[in-house]
Amino acid sequence: MKTYLTSSAIALIATTGMALADGHAAPEGTSACLITKTDTNPFFVKMREGASAKAEELGIEFNAYAGQVDGDNEAQIQAIETCIANGVSGILLTASDTSAIVDSVQEARDAGILVIALDTPLNPIDAADMTFATDNFLAGQLIGQYAATAMGEAAADAKIAMLDLAISQPTVGVLRDQGFLDGFGIDTGDETRWGDEDDARIICNEVTAGNEEGGRTAMENCLAVDPDINVVYTINEPAAAGAYEALTAVGRENDVMIVSVDGGCPGVQNVADGVIAATSQQYPLLMASKGIEAIAQFAKDGSLPEATEGKDFFDTGVALVAAEPVDGVESISVEEGQELCWG
Repeated sequence: MKTYLTSSAIALIATTGMALADGHAAPEGTSACLITKTDTNPFFVKMREGASAKAEELGIEFNAYAGQVDGDNEAQIQAIETCIANGVSGILLTASDTSAIVDSVQEARDAGILVIALDTPLNPIDAADMTFATDNFLAGQLIGQYAATAMGEAAADAKIAMLDLAISQPTVGVLRDQGFLDGFGIDTGDETRWGDEDDARIICNEVTAGNEEGGRTAMENCLAVDPDINVVYTINEPAAAGAYEALTAVGRENDVMIVSVDGGCPGVQNVADGVIAATSQQYPLLMASKGIEAIAQFAKDGSLPEATEGKDFFDTGVALVAAEPVDGVESISVEEGQELCWG
């Protein structure tokens, strides 16, 4: 069964093997920074673990930084300044504000530092030397196709809550949102932003900050607009868990379909438990370890990582995890998702 996993993503999952061309260690003095949106989200925790382990394996000095909350652009700018001052070889970055961070990223690149965006493309995407990420539009498409197919004819009268990431509309949030709508069969209008659609099936666009509390509040706000919402798109699985709590509080937990993106072990368990109908699984370990390997190679010979053929980023793969597969939408089982999950 085709699962939209790149060959490199399949290789990750056990090991992340892109070894240096002629050795097992980076050049002496190679150093790297990882800057994530937060240090509490399981996705970023696993990313940090993967980067740290690969850095230790290759003999790279490694430091990790994070914002206090998703959206903490100032903390990320300060982290970049620290990394520049320390003369690092490369920076791995999951940007909270994909536009506002660009000037700081350019300062790092001007200082001769390799900058790789992980998970979240910068705006514009070529503001970084390369992006290692899930195809986030495809991740959204898969859950949109799943939801529409599972609903059948009722999809024409769906009432959809869109639980997005942040008001600043970082690229990862826009791509997943627009991918979901496209997969569900809704005209997205301007695909570079969410919220401009005029389809009556979209009841609300609320932001969650990608966490459980935010998901709960956003779902409560949407239910206040229309208590008959029956489909919920969420930016990630922590937001989905919060949405489920809000639905449970009003006795709607069994008649609303929630779909999401991430593929962490708690999220996949929520698919097994019926909290989430389906989720698109991504692979933070691969993103982080490949990023560290790219920094090592850059330090060795100045070479830059290359994009996946036909794309403007290095695609680390995606697979739809569904407890109940539907015809025409490729998916893997919960058991397979649990073998590949993280966190």
